[in-house]
Amino acid sequence: MKDVWRKIVGITSLMGLSMLTAVAAVAGDRPLTVVSWGGSYARACVKGYHEAFTAKTGIKINLEDYNGGLAQIRAQVDVGNVYWDVVDLEIPDLVRGCDEGLLEPISVDSLPAGANGTPAAQDFVPGTLTECGPATIFYSTVYAYNKEHIKGEKPSTIADFFDLERFPGRRGMRRSPLVNLEFALMADGVPVDSVYAALDTPAGVDRAFRMLDTIKEHIVWWEAGAQPPQMLADGEVTMSTAYNGRIFNAQVLEDQPFVVVWDGQVLDTGGLGIVAGTPNLESARKFVKFATSAQAIAGVGRYISYSPTRRSAMALISTHAEKGVDMAPHMPTSPQNAKRALHSNWEWWSDHLDEMNERFSAWLAR
Repeated sequence: MKDVWRKIVGITSLMGLSMLTAVAAVAGDRPLTVVSWGGSYARACVKGYHEAFTAKTGIKINLEDYNGGLAQIRAQVDVGNVYWDVVDLEIPDLVRGCDEGLLEPISVDSLPAGANGTPAAQDFVPGTLTECGPATIFYSTVYAYNKEHIKGEKPSTIADFFDLERFPGRRGMRRSPLVNLEFALMADGVPVDSVYAALDTPAGVDRAFRMLDTIKEHIVWWEAGAQPPQMLADGEVTMSTAYNGRIFNAQVLEDQPFVVVWDGQVLDTGGLGIVAGTPNLESARKFVKFATSAQAIAGVGRYISYSPTRRSAMALISTHAEKGVDMAPHMPTSPQNAKRALHSNWEWWSDHLDEMNERFSAWLAR
């Protein structure tokens, strides 16, 4: 009888062990859902570090696209049905999402040291660390034109974007107050270092919208970063605001005759946030740790012209991984391009985004 009991116990133990192993295997094999901006930027992330992460950890990545904002994250967290794990966010949204409890805290001490061994807290450029994770790239919103569609004099300043007499034609702009208000004030003569002081006043906000009024009837609105290059190629617009990396990729990968106007560029940062309540938290933390290494950030910068936020990463970027183009002259933070750059004040936008969105929506509806 004892022998029979031992066999039953042994079989039961083996079954239990098998079940635990199966559960662990399922958990380990579960893909990580990463949400990003699509197009050439998403491809740069895949080639720059997603593939390396999967090769190292065995964790597969499901990549989804979105157009920014916190609405979808907020909805998932509010109903307790979180199916996004890691999201690529603009810094104002990363900060706001953290403040609202929509994102998991990420300690800087948990991030890898720099390529030269420098602790993460010292390797990241000041102003790029938040409580829910660091910014990983510098990108900028610029405006660009197709040189084949503008004869004679070429635009060269942010004021030229608003000059319909010298440069007639439609303008492409993102359907958002972000950056558009800053562009409008700089075009209207506000010095770069006074833009946010102006926006801090009702008169300054009114001034920005009055400037936007001057071209409102000629604006073609875009929402996805892939749209401006297409609009420029098709001749749908004469000029368009755009993310600098999207224009770079159109120039380098598609041989498009586009010209970037760096004057008044709005330099911004983006980073990765982990959605609060994700059932895939351990894998998400592994991914963010990997993605915020100097090597991963530099990997992105070898496929698209976005500058790294880690000091030790810049030395790892030389030429485009596929085309051999020198990347330095195309980076938004290069000295030549950054001469009249406006650094986006994410704290201002974090405090005023809801208010400005309401004002912008009302302005659009008029």
